[in-house]
Amino acid sequence: MAVFHRHPISEGQSGLANNGGSVHTPSMTLKSAALLALIGTILVTALLVWDLIFNILNVLQGLVPAVVLIRSLIYAFGAYSVAAFFFVFHKRQA
Repeated sequence: MAVFHRHPISEGQSGLANNGGSVHTPSMTLKSAALLALIGTILVTALLVWDLIFNILNVLQGLVPAVVLIRSLIYAFGAYSVAAFFFVFHKRQA
């Protein structure tokens, strides 16, 4: 059986560092995080559109069934939607 001991904390103390504001320096702002997410999403979107093009060509040649196009189209559209969101989000940041 584990025994837990509580350390008494006097009134007015929270047990945290007094100068907590200076412990961390923000190196990434919301705007730069949105830009990084936008760049990553554009790369993923390009990859999924490339996959969609190859799936279209393979369906036209009869190598894969046409149902593969639905999945590939949904993935490409979803990635494009997220990229458009991050583009607008990045532009709206002050």
